[in-house]
Amino acid sequence: MAAPPSEYPVLARQSTISQLPPEYPADAQDQISELLSTSSLSRLVVLDDDPTGTQTCHDISVLTVWDIPTLTQELQQTSPGFFILTNSRALPPLEAEKLIHTICENVLQAAKQAGQTVDIVLRGDSTLRGHFPLEADVAQSVFGPADAIILAPFFFQGGRLTINDIHYVAEGETLVPAGATQFARDATFGYKSSNLRDYVMEKASGRFTAEQIHSITIEDIRTGGPSTVCEKLLHFPKGSVVIVNAAAESDMHVFVAGLLLARSHSPQSHYLYRTGAAFVSTSLGIRSQPPLTAHALSLPQPRKTGALIIAGSYVPKTTAQLKVLTDRRGPTGSNDLSIIELDVEDLIASANQAEDMISRVVRDVETQLLSGKDTLVMTSRKLVKGQDELSSLAIGTKVAEALVQVLRRVEVRPRFVVAKGGITSSDAATKGLNIKRALIVGQAAPGVPLWRCDEPSSRHAGVPFVVFPGNVGGEETLCELVAAWS
Repeated sequence: MAAPPSEYPVLARQSTISQLPPEYPADAQDQISELLSTSSLSRLVVLDDDPTGTQTCHDISVLTVWDIPTLTQELQQTSPGFFILTNSRALPPLEAEKLIHTICENVLQAAKQAGQTVDIVLRGDSTLRGHFPLEADVAQSVFGPADAIILAPFFFQGGRLTINDIHYVAEGETLVPAGATQFARDATFGYKSSNLRDYVMEKASGRFTAEQIHSITIEDIRTGGPSTVCEKLLHFPKGSVVIVNAAAESDMHVFVAGLLLARSHSPQSHYLYRTGAAFVSTSLGIRSQPPLTAHALSLPQPRKTGALIIAGSYVPKTTAQLKVLTDRRGPTGSNDLSIIELDVEDLIASANQAEDMISRVVRDVETQLLSGKDTLVMTSRKLVKGQDELSSLAIGTKVAEALVQVLRRVEVRPRFVVAKGGITSSDAATKGLNIKRALIVGQAAPGVPLWRCDEPSSRHAGVPFVVFPGNVGGEETLCELVAAWS
């Protein structure tokens, strides 16, 4: 076993990175593009456990429904893959299991009807929260046992790096082992291990032996390149878990090039992926592009209505970002932002109290938007927890439902919509805006996805929808985005 979590020190980011071997000299993205265009590879179907997994993609579809006709139609498109937003991270284990099973069964049927083969990616949190290994078990129960489960939580824009099998979260100029961050203390998905070998053993207790867990190291990637990655993947025993180390975007490019080589050499190989966002965009052949400006989005000029910002996430980073936004743009700052707070204790006290509050908030929001003022609807910042994981999830669900009701009932078309937090943005998309299929246009800020839905059945069709993860960006990122687009 690796060292106990407490023994992994916080590292200085710059000096740690500088001690690694130099990055692989060739641009592996060229090899990826070639392999995607010449090999008859399976389509990638990405089951995203909250909507933030689209954070490194552009010009690709995301579905929020999974009926067989819709899936069949999507599989008949020419794109290398697409997302299905499952939002399973917001569900208790039993419900998540049923949902993922239904979606996998439907994908399997749709693939048969479309005459396609598919590979399943379970896009999860880059700070290791979520239903692991549950979702992987369910996918294998439908698609058959995988030759290997690929574990690749790396996400550069969020500062999530894996070095020597230890997963780190960048905080300022330091790298903090994941098990020592607030994410590891999550009320629903807490964990202790920073070393991904230990993490697998902790989460899948008794399922794997230490000998079944293997690594693709940074040395493999930077010194050996795609051919070494390919060779190692083809020689790992069946039933392995493979940890992917990466500290730069080029590392993920090299890994994916090696993986695609392995798949083209051995088409019968069947891998299952539990990854962060970087693996997904790299595997789809999507190259990074700069965040989109208000000009690129053709936002109406002059402005007719304000923007609507909805915030439900409780992670400390969101609270800090909201403070900067409200201090600078609220009544005590430039006064360009109206602030409306939903009191969580009132929301969960009774259905009548909740209804009165929501009705009042909707009236206030419409008045402010019509006056051209950007409007923030936020939950009170004191986190109200339940007695256990399930009751904490239930409180979170009630709060999310209240935010959705506000979005559903607001008739004034906002200039743009920002939803802050994974569960909040998922519910805002599916229940608030009635989005069934959207285009991922790009990023509003690094690691912050921007969607657009032009379907007539959606509410406020064509309005830019910013899916702002709870734990991404600096303290000023949210404020800067709102200011730049206003």
